[in-house]
Order: sequence, then structure tokens, then C-alpha cells
Amino acid sequence: KTRASGGKSFATGDAVTFLMILNQRLPAMLAIGCCLFASALALLEPNEPAVLPTHASAAFPDEPTDVDGQNSQTPPHIEAGVPAIPNAEVIGLRVWPKSISLTNASDRQSLVAQLVYSNGITVDVSDRVQGEPAKPLVKFHNGNWLPLADGATQLNLSVAGHKQTVPVTVSGCKTKPPISFTNDVMPVFSKTGCNAGSCHGASRGKDGFRLSLYGFDPAGDLYRLTREQPGRRIDLAVPEDCLLINKATGAVPHSGGQLFDRNSENYQTLLQWISDGAKIDQTPPPKVTSIQLFPESAMLCGPAAKQKLTVLAHYEDGSDRDVTSLAYFSTNQDNILAVEQSGQVESGASGEAFVMCRFDTHTVGRWFTALPAKDNFKWRPVKPANYIDTAVHNKLRSLRIQPSERCTDAEFVRRCYLDICGLLPTPQELEQFTNDPSPDKRSRCIDQLLERDEFNEMWVMKWSELLQIRSNKFVSYKATLLYYEWLQNRIAANTPIDQWVQELLAAKGATMSSPPANFFHAEPDVGKLTENVAQAFLGMRIQCAQCHNHPFDRWTMDDYYGFKAFFSQIGRKAGSDPREAVIFTRGGGQAKHPVTQKDVPPKFLGGEAPAIEKGQDRREILGKWITSSKNPYFSRNLANIVWAHFHGRGIVDQVDDVRVSNPPVNEALLQQLADKLIESNYDFKKLVRDICNSRTYQLSTRTNESNEADNVNFSHAKLRRIRAEVLLDAISQVTETKNKFRGLPLGARAVQIADGNTSNYFLKTFGRASRETVCSCEVKMEPNLSQALHLLNGATVHKKIIQGKVIRTLVKAKMTNAQVIDSLYLRCLGRKANEAEQTGLAERIKAEPDRVKALEDVFWAILNSSEFVFNH
Repeated sequence: KTRASGGKSFATGDAVTFLMILNQRLPAMLAIGCCLFASALALLEPNEPAVLPTHASAAFPDEPTDVDGQNSQTPPHIEAGVPAIPNAEVIGLRVWPKSISLTNASDRQSLVAQLVYSNGITVDVSDRVQGEPAKPLVKFHNGNWLPLADGATQLNLSVAGHKQTVPVTVSGCKTKPPISFTNDVMPVFSKTGCNAGSCHGASRGKDGFRLSLYGFDPAGDLYRLTREQPGRRIDLAVPEDCLLINKATGAVPHSGGQLFDRNSENYQTLLQWISDGAKIDQTPPPKVTSIQLFPESAMLCGPAAKQKLTVLAHYEDGSDRDVTSLAYFSTNQDNILAVEQSGQVESGASGEAFVMCRFDTHTVGRWFTALPAKDNFKWRPVKPANYIDTAVHNKLRSLRIQPSERCTDAEFVRRCYLDICGLLPTPQELEQFTNDPSPDKRSRCIDQLLERDEFNEMWVMKWSELLQIRSNKFVSYKATLLYYEWLQNRIAANTPIDQWVQELLAAKGATMSSPPANFFHAEPDVGKLTENVAQAFLGMRIQCAQCHNHPFDRWTMDDYYGFKAFFSQIGRKAGSDPREAVIFTRGGGQAKHPVTQKDVPPKFLGGEAPAIEKGQDRREILGKWITSSKNPYFSRNLANIVWAHFHGRGIVDQVDDVRVSNPPVNEALLQQLADKLIESNYDFKKLVRDICNSRTYQLSTRTNESNEADNVNFSHAKLRRIRAEVLLDAISQVTETKNKFRGLPLGARAVQIADGNTSNYFLKTFGRASRETVCSCEVKMEPNLSQALHLLNGATVHKKIIQGKVIRTLVKAKMTNAQVIDSLYLRCLGRKANEAEQTGLAERIKAEPDRVKALEDVFWAILNSSEFVFNH
């Protein structure tokens, strides 16, 4: 028996003769010869055990049990070729996909297999696992299982003594479907990058040829290929010599270079399609409904560790297809995990990276972890304060990161006051807290702060940014104040967020008597209004999908215009007061798709198209869906926004850029926060209480050896520059001065400013949001040179020190220099000066003949210190 492989033929007799010679002359190589012989025999018969390509993901198992729940025992030895992991044993074998369905003669399926070790590490054994079908209905060839006969069977897989079975069904194995332009040819263009934005997918194309970006318009692409310049790009008479083929294979000059060779599958697909007449699909092909990327996770040990990938597409007719060769792969951290377009990941530096694949309009991804070759990490158990810590610790443990210790009482109380109320604790409040011996004093402090008016004011400011509360050419200053007061009343009453969001989205009437109607009057452009709602309440930037399918997310043009249809019937007219407008629902108005030129019915983002009766307000229906449990995005978005406020970055960061290619760094944490928010009927204070009571929030900014490089997994507190309004209020508080803002009494806080247009030089310099957009990026939290120069040389700090007369008051109270310094440190930094600081400052004060001026300089220096400007 012989079988062609790689252009050569192997005969059983030749192989046996070869082994005999080896046995006689090279006894030391007998084991190698036997391996070669076994491999040769595996090639001879399609029904013999075969080597499979598979891979799998691993969680961090607590107990050494079989990962898939099937009984298996760890053998006393590891098979040849399977690496031994120090201080760990194999606890199970994982295989994906869990079942195989082959529905035609061209169908195929690759498998991915992993061995999972007791310490969570996974090893790809896709090329080592042995597979044998129970019935000869399938065969293994070039890394794939192919159909032989219709029926049902199972694959019996094994490696290192661990076994798994995969059910297999085969149907239509004698039927070979024609090449589909939409489902076969278009994916080739996407895989090779032809229709990417950097190539022919650009708005004007490239080199005189244009394709729709990532294939959102197959009919248009077919026209441009076959009809735009007839006979130039496609040659039906000599398909293998047409311009399309020659460009892609590099036979003629091509600015994109050679994309594939003439022995490739992509070449065969294009050649067959052109040979068949280069036609559009005669009947609409089934659409892709979802794709799956396997393995679900991986924990690779050491550099250059590899993991194979498999992508499975599901279609609306119930069929599925292995599209690994057609999917486009990428990763968000190339230095940690590099991915090849063949579907193989290779580890580099230690860390975590998100591996993604895109096929059709769908993008999915998985978190993979790369660990150092020598994994000497030992987790020191840390007692969680609540469910938040449990989720964070589980993630940190899998990443071999030990969280920092808890912050001191002084650090906690300053941090908590700034975050919850936007104020600094007074020296008296600080002393009372630090001297309290009660073990629950931190939770009691949080409860007390949540009941203060300043807490409400902080979140009215935050929501005012999302709702764009500002006066402009459409919204008067009076209407802006009424809009702000409406929001203030809802938050002060702790009205569940879902209730007032529904009220806002369904608002109508005059903007003076119905203040939330200003939300629709502030932005008359329906497209921008649609985008604002998605970004503010769902955390999604869907702007890209207005002109083409989103390249890095699931959203298509159909999704965009289906969502836009909810707002297409909003009407506006002048009110009785020239400063107001009336928002109403018009009887007509549709969202027209720019490609098909058809009206798109209203459809929830990622959801269904609701049944809307005649006369129903579409916005009311949308508001109920957005805040319902059927919408998975609203509660997650709110939880992420609140988390980012208290930690300096979101679990998804930026908070309003939720997409497949920007995943949450801790999915379990985000989902639990969202679930708890729903369980509490959107009790906002309850969520804040949970976050602030967690050990994770109360961690120190000081790092340890394992977490010093971690900036995303919340293993230590982050140094955060205090936002503009709070910083100005803090300076005013410690200098005992007052500010005057438009529409507010003397002494009002910057946090209380209602109008986004009201500002001053200090607030602008430190990045206060102008509220012109809903984007979270409007709030600038990064320190820069202008801010440093303004603190050093600007009028704000110097004038307030002089006006407040704090130093003169302390000197008048006959305090010593050391007492004055301690008083300044306590009110500004929440601690007393240490010995070195006291000594150094005492010498400088002594050198200055004017004592008051010297102490004012000390005050100025403290206000310019990073310890004051940053929350820590």
C-alpha cells in the first residue's frame, strides 16, 4: 500500500527494509526508527489512528480532576513529546469543537487539543493527540477530518493516557456545492487584506480599484470586478491568467505584493469561481450568525510556546463550517503573543493578550496568558472582603500576581473623601478616623460619606457630562439650569437609574416644563443623536457602522440604521417661550439604508426587531429595552463607569469604547458588578458601597515584585491625578477661599457648575469637560506641562494663599514653625510631616527673614507637590 505525501510515495516494504538496516547498524537509533515506522503506517490507511490539530483552554483548577468532567487518571509517566511541567501533573485533556458536523463533500473540520496541568498551565497537543473513528465515515488528511460516508460515529482521541470522544455526523458527502461568491470568494479578499482600509477597501479604493470595506457590499464588489472595466480584471476564457489572479499571485506587479501562491487554497477558490463564470450566488446564501474561536483560553509556559487555533462559523440554516483558513487573526499585545494568519499563537514576553479573529461581519476573541519558563510563584492566600475581591484574586492568581497590602488609615480616608465627595478630610475628621479602634470604621466612613450632599453633586457632574448638559445655540441657559436641576433631583432622591433613563429617553413636550426633553433638543442631527445614546448608555462607539461594517466589532450598517430608526420620528417646533422648543413624535420618518436605499425597521443593537403598533412612540420601547434584563450592555456599562471613577481605569477602558477588540480585563468581575446592580434594582449607592468596601479598592499604591509591572488588573491602587473641578475645590478648601461661578452663589464648588460652557482658565487647563460630546475622553486626567506651569506660576495658587490668610491665622495662634508645617501637611496631604521634611523646611524658614512669607512658600510648595495633586 502506498500513499502520496508531500510529493513522495512511501511503501510498507521500503519502510521495513529501512528499519532492518537501522536495527543492524545503528542500534541506538532503534527508537527513532520505530516512531518513523508508526508514522508511516498511520499515513497508509485513512482509518488508522491519526495525528490531529487541536487546542484547548485552561482555567485555574482548584482540584486535580479531569477538566471536562470525564473520569480519567493521570498516568505515572508522560508520553514522549509531551513536556513535563515542574511541580505539576496532567489533570485532563480538552478538545474543541465538542462535536463535528460535515454536510457536504467539501466540508472539513480541524480539531484543537490541550493538556491541562494542575497549576493551570496548558500545552497544545494538537499535533500529538491520536484519533480513531469508531466507524470508517471520516478520514484524516492535512490536519482536517474529511467525510467518507454518511452516518454518525465518534472520534476516540487520546494523548498522555487521557482520552476524549468527539461525536461526528456526516451527511451529503457525495454532494459538492458550487463556489459561493459571498461565502467563499469574499472571505478570500478579507483574509488577504484586499478589502481592508489600507488597501482597496479605502473609501476611494487604491490603484484604480475599489472594494467595499471588509465586504459589506457583495453586489457592488461583483459589479466592480466584472462590469466596471469588462474584460480587464476577470478573464473567463483563460481564468488562470486573468489580472485578478496574476496580481494576487505576484505574476504581475502589485503594490500589495504576492498574497498567495498557485498551490494555495485561496488560488483554487478564485480559479474555480472564475471558471464557473464569475457569477453572483443564484440564491441568497445562508448568512453567518456567529463564529467561535477555539481554544477558549490558554496558559502558555515560557517563550516560544505555541498554541493552534480553530474557527467555527455557524450559519442561519443550522450548518457550521471550519473557517480557520479564511479568518483574519490579530492580537492586542504582539510582544506577549504573536499570531500567524495560519492560526497559530506563539508566546513572547510574560503577560496577558487578547487573541482575536474576524470572519464575515463577526469578530470574537479570547484571553491567553504567557508565563515565564520558571514558574516559582506561590500564591499567598488573601481574605476577600466581598465578591469583588474574589473575582480579582482569581484573575491575579492565574496571572501569578500577588496583590499589594492594604493602604493605611490615613491613605484610605483621604482617598475615600476625594472619590466619594470630592473633598479633602479636615484635620479633625482625619484625627477622629485614625484614632477610632473599631474594626468596621472604614465601612462606617463610607456609609457616612454616601449620605452627604457632596456625593450626589459628584455624580450629577458625572452624568451631566454624559448627557451634555450645556447651553448652546439650541439650548438656552435657562433650559440648561432646569435640565440640571431635574437630574440633580433624580440623583438626590436615589431614583433607580433605569427609571430616570427611561424617563429621559421618552421625554417630550416643552423643554422648560419637561427638562429631560433638552436631551433631544441639544442634538438635532438624528445620526449623532443615535451615536450619543449608544455611547452614553451602552458604552459603544457605533460611528464606524454609519458608512461601513465596523472593522473591529460586530456592528453592521444594518445594525446602525436599525438603531437610528428609533429616533427618526422625533419632531421639533418652537415653543411659546422663545427660549424653549417642543419635542414631539411625528407620524412619519424612517431610516434609509445608504446602500440598499430601503427603509430599515427599528432593531435593538444586538437584539431583535420589536413589534411596534401604529402610533406607539419608538423611544419608549427603546428605553424599556435599554434598561431591561434582555439588554446585556446597560448594566455592564454603568458598572464599568462607576468602577473607573474609583480606580482610574475601567474594566473596559475607555469606558465608552466597548467592543470585541477592547475586551474587559476581568469578565467575571464586570459581569458580577452588573448582576449585583440589577439585583439591587439599580441602587447606585449599593454599588458604590460594594466597590469602596472591597479590599481591592483599599489596596496600597506600593507594589511588590510580582505586581510592579501590572497596570490593568487592579493588583495595586493607581496614582490618579485629581480631576479639574475637585482639584480647584480642594485648593479652595485648604486655602479657605471662595470661588464665584455663573449662576451659583459665592463659595459654591466647581463640582456644582451646571453649564458645560461655564469655566475658567484653571478648569480648562486641567481638562474639565466642555460637554460638547458624550465621549469620556473630554475629561483630561493626564498631567501635562501647562498644568505644572500654572500651579507654579499661575495666579490661582498664589492668590488663594494670600487671600485665605491661613498662614497669618496660624501664626497669630502662636503656633511654632513645626506646628504650622504639621497643620499644613494634615489639611493638604492627610498626614504630618516626617522628620526629614520638618528638618529641611525648618532650615529654609530660618533662612528667610520674613517668617510669614517663608511659611507661605512652604504652603505653596505643598500645593505644588504631586502628593497633593494626585489621589493615592
